Amino acid sequence: MTASAELPPGGESTAQGGREWVVVPGSGPAVGGADRRTYTVEVEEGVQVVGGPSGFATDVGAILADSRSWIGGGKHGFQRVDSREPDLRIRLTSQLTTREVCGFSIPFEGSCVTGDIVTINVSRWVRGAVSFQGALVEYKQYVVNHEVGHGLGYGHRPCHENGALAPVMMQQSWGVSNDYLAALGTDGVQADGKVCKPNAWPYPTGAR
Repeated sequence: MTASAELPPGGESTAQGGREWVVVPGSGPAVGGADRRTYTVEVEEGVQVVGGPSGFATDVGAILADSRSWIGGGKHGFQRVDSREPDLRIRLTSQLTTREVCGFSIPFEGSCVTGDIVTINVSRWVRGAVSFQGALVEYKQYVVNHEVGHGLGYGHRPCHENGALAPVMMQQSWGVSNDYLAALGTDGVQADGKVCKPNAWPYPTGAR
């Protein structure tokens, strides 16, 4: 059995890219509330992914424009740009470059935010997480929402109610059990026996 934090089996992904990122051309309308963040979608040189850079950009845009995403609370808004300095840079990044950017002190594949850089690990984008039980589309929705949530200033959260949907800011790439995450040493989680169900969205029932 694959341990919860381990990368599940699946498709091939780029181990090492060129450590330079290319902005995917394209912009879009503003969505959501008045607290609006502009963002670029970028792909590390050498990173290969089904659908190519434009497919990744389309996925990111659709996720952030969904009423279940951060716009669902009525406060946050987003707008994709490609020609000026953005508030956030959402970057699809190779496995080993992600380790360089994010650190690897807990030795499992993750993604992260550093300043205005939202780093999405291509190995997770291609293969998802054990806790999502093969539901790759839902995992992609989760990882974008989780990491952009950090970009908006939200920190990690534990499972608050046994059997409930996990908070989107729970580290679900590694697991949905507080005991397991606490054993890994993840921040803000104490062992209390609570286990949540995987959840991709800040507002899973839609806009409030």
